[in-house]
Order: sequence, then C-alpha cells, then structure tokens
Amino acid sequence: MSLSLTFTIAATKKLLNIYHTAIRPLEQAYKYNELRQHEVTDGEITSKPMVLFLGPWSVGKSSMINYLLGLHGTSQELYTGAEPTTSEYTVITHGEKFRTIEGIVMAADSSRSFSPLERFGQGFLERLVGIEMPHKLLERVTIVDTPGIIENRKQQERGYPYNEVCQWFIDRADLIFLVFDPTKLDVGGELEMLFRQMKGRESQIRLILNKADSVSTQDLMRVYGALFWSMAPLINVTEPPRVYVSSFWPQVYAVDTSQQLFRKEEISLLEDLSQVIENQMENKIAFIRQHGIRVRIHALLVDRYLQAYYDKLGWFSDPHEVFQDIADDPDKYYIFKSILVKTNVSKFDLPDKEAYQDFFGVNPISSFKQLSSHCSWTGGCLLEKLEKVISHELPALLSSINPGCEEKPKNRWRKQ
Repeated sequence: MSLSLTFTIAATKKLLNIYHTAIRPLEQAYKYNELRQHEVTDGEITSKPMVLFLGPWSVGKSSMINYLLGLHGTSQELYTGAEPTTSEYTVITHGEKFRTIEGIVMAADSSRSFSPLERFGQGFLERLVGIEMPHKLLERVTIVDTPGIIENRKQQERGYPYNEVCQWFIDRADLIFLVFDPTKLDVGGELEMLFRQMKGRESQIRLILNKADSVSTQDLMRVYGALFWSMAPLINVTEPPRVYVSSFWPQVYAVDTSQQLFRKEEISLLEDLSQVIENQMENKIAFIRQHGIRVRIHALLVDRYLQAYYDKLGWFSDPHEVFQDIADDPDKYYIFKSILVKTNVSKFDLPDKEAYQDFFGVNPISSFKQLSSHCSWTGGCLLEKLEKVISHELPALLSSINPGCEEKPKNRWRKQ
C-alpha cells in the first residue's frame, strides 16, 4: 500500500469519527436534515471524487466518457447516437469485472453513497443504473452520465423530480462537466434552472465545447464568443469558468481545423481531472467543515427562536399565536441579526427566513431544547464540540494529509 493511500485511509477514518462525535449529534438534536434535505452518509464521506456530466442531448457526453475510459469499440461502450439516447442516470464505478446494477439495488445498499436516492421514488430508481468495470481511473474516481436536457420537455413528463435529482448529484460532485455542441447553443428554461441550482458551485464547473472540429476555425471563434455571451447572465461570478475546446473521441481531427489547439486543450482538461483526484481528501474535509458550519448556524438560529419564544410567552398567552408571530416576522425579534452580531457568521451563509416557516410548520418549537440544555458534566456541550472541530480539528486534519495520485487519466497526446 502506498504512503499516500495510507494517509488517505487514516484521514478518512478521522473524518468519519469527527462527523459522528461532533457534528451528527447537533444535526440530530435540531433536525437539520429536515431543513437542508442534505443527509450526509458514511458512504458519502468515504466515496471517491465524483465527476458529473451535464448538458443538452446529443452533445457527446457519453462519447466523451467512452473516450476517457477507452471503451470505444468494446462491448462495454456506452450507447451513443444522434437522437436523445441517454434516458438514465448512469453511475460508473470500479469493480473486479464488468457488470450492471439496477438502481433499486444501488439505493438499497447502505454501504454505497447512493442510498439517499430512494426518496426520489420508484420512477427515478427505474432510470438509475450502475456499471462496474475494472479500470485504473475508476479506482480513483466515479463518473456519472445524465439524461440530456430537452428544453421542450416538461419535468412531469420524465416521471420523477428531474431538478431535485440533478441538485442531489450537483451537491456531491467534485467536478461538473457541462458539455455543449458548437452547432446548437440554445439556452432554454431547463438549462437556466440548472445554472441556478449550481450557484455556489462555480469553482467545480467546466464548460466543454465538444465536437469542435465539426466547424471551421472562423465559425468556432464565433461559437466560443456566443457561448460566453449565453452563459454570462447565468454564471454571475467575477472569474468565468474554464472552457475547454476540443473533440473528445478517438477519431482523427478533421483537416483544416485547429488541431494543435485541440490537443493542448485535451491535455489541460485531463490534468484538471487529475488535480481533482489528487485533492480528493482536501475537498472532503472542506465539504464536512462547510456542513458543520451550516449545522452550527442552524442550531444557533433554533436556539434564538426558542429564546424569543420564552421571552414573549406569558401566563395567559396562546403558545401557538406567540410563536406564529415570531415565525412570520423574525426581524422584529432580531433573530437573524443577533446571530450575525454575536458570532462570526457571514450574512451570506444564513438560510432563507421562509425556510424556517416551513421548518417550524412540521417541527413544533416546543419539541426543541435550548443549546444550554445540551451540556453535561462528562460529555461537555454539543455546540462547543462542534466549534472546536470547525476551528481546530478539521484545519489540523487538512494540514496533516499528504495527497498523491498514482494514476492519471491518459490521452492520445501525453508522452507516457
């Protein structure tokens, strides 16, 4: 076993212990999962980096995966074609031999990171398929292919909550390849919704202008400009995402096209993918720390709602009316402002006030205890444990790891 892999295993065990002893208790005490609907599982913490392929239909997502894994011309090749061919979410992972796994089996296996997908219903699980195959790259990464965006199709026609499923994968992806065809750059409502769902994940997004040798160099420059023009209103960040321009398939590039550019772009993209693989442990620690910060903010907010409730509740007050007034107008009671004043929380990290109206609609305020009640002589206070993890233990774990990648994605141009 290599030194880097030993470090990764040890760091993963430490991360699991931190989550279960310091984050999960507060998460459960204040029912955080019912607010965020983002349940962290052991499988998610121990899983490999996930690369997610999104984009319109027939832009070459499946072909690109075939190329990355060297599946063209083999019996394991993902089916491709000019018409919309991928109607399933295909999760490609490493295995000792090639086999396919039904979605219902994947979701039932709690050791996998996909068990939370059960909540999207039978209609979705029938469109989820797993593929295992022996491949060096898949020992380090999981690849997810998604159904193409078809702008004139309504969500209910798919038979499952498409946007919610996409959000689940987006939240867990380490790298998001958004693939486009230079001959069709139409941006419709479904793609706009997808970009809204990726807000806050801009650093993970890579735009792929695939099939780049299917147009002339002059037309390609126009298309590149048009892509930025279309994407600019959707990605509201100072630094735009990286755009890779090439043709990701094993065929020889068409003559009289920018072949040298395509080669360099392909190498850059695969080095980008290698970097994500190398940084997998840092990304996991950063993800768990961010999750811990959100759990802490939620616990502080519930505690503040409780305090306002007890302060206003009188001997002859109607408890329901008292709390309803607080939930309807939390600013009157300085619920959110008090969190900003007393803690080092950014206003940009605060949840929507409306989310708490829904949250307390199904979780009565009387079912919670204040943070001071979650302390004991032997175990200390839950909040103090979480704050120690956020401020000291997770940063210390981050500085202790020594990541390394033994297998890099191969391409036709890199000198081996």
